Amino acid sequence: MTIQLYTHPMSPCSQKVRIILAEKNLAWDKIDVDLPGKANLSADYLALNPLGVVPTLVEDGKPVIESSIIAEYLEDRYPEPRLRPTDPFRIAQMRFWMKHVDNKVHPSCGALQWPLVMADKLKPLSPEEQDRIIDQVPEKPRRERQRRLLKLGYDAPDVLDAVGVYEKTIADLDTLLATQAWIAGDEFSLADAAMAPYFQTLHQFGWSAWYASRPHVADWYARCRARDSYQRAVADDFSPAKLADLASRGEAAWHKIQSIIADIDSKAA
Repeated sequence: MTIQLYTHPMSPCSQKVRIILAEKNLAWDKIDVDLPGKANLSADYLALNPLGVVPTLVEDGKPVIESSIIAEYLEDRYPEPRLRPTDPFRIAQMRFWMKHVDNKVHPSCGALQWPLVMADKLKPLSPEEQDRIIDQVPEKPRRERQRRLLKLGYDAPDVLDAVGVYEKTIADLDTLLATQAWIAGDEFSLADAAMAPYFQTLHQFGWSAWYASRPHVADWYARCRARDSYQRAVADDFSPAKLADLASRGEAAWHKIQSIIADIDSKAA
């Protein structure tokens, strides 16, 4: 049995899978994919993962793609220690939140993170070269979003939508976690492994104030970060120098985010 994971340190989807591998104490080989350099759009990588995204898990030569599918694959393949509840309602709750991460939180995180860390390689290029590279992205919605974010940065409508999704997610999680220790009940599950990396994004850009006033979310994320699996799978990839660089990038963006949050709050009042 040989597990390889094509990954990137700042990819929340990759972080999710790395947490699960660490929780299950599985040995695996890391293959870093240079996302800013567009290595994910190379012919070799697209042959492995036609969507051109990370992570890709390969076990005994067989690729498994899409992080939530990988998560359930690992749970089926290596059921101990268990990360899926046994109660059917709790399983449904776990999968609801995993779907919410995939459909809502992940694209929102991308809209907030992409202009800060992924656009740098494209900005110095000519418009023609920018178009040529973005045209390689397999899915049309991702291509269109990258063009908007490259052109407009934090003034793109995607950022406004992303802040709204994060605001509601943090509020809904705080309500849920007031009644239970973890997202799907009393035990850490795949849902917690799926959600925690999207709070890592807030942490690394210096945006922890976004959730600090939500006591149940803040406590939950602190417990996630304290787990050995999180330290090995996520935190160890971020040196103090790296965190300082990301916080510097996030500082200006935080002012824009705060302005959007204030506007959302005023409309809700």
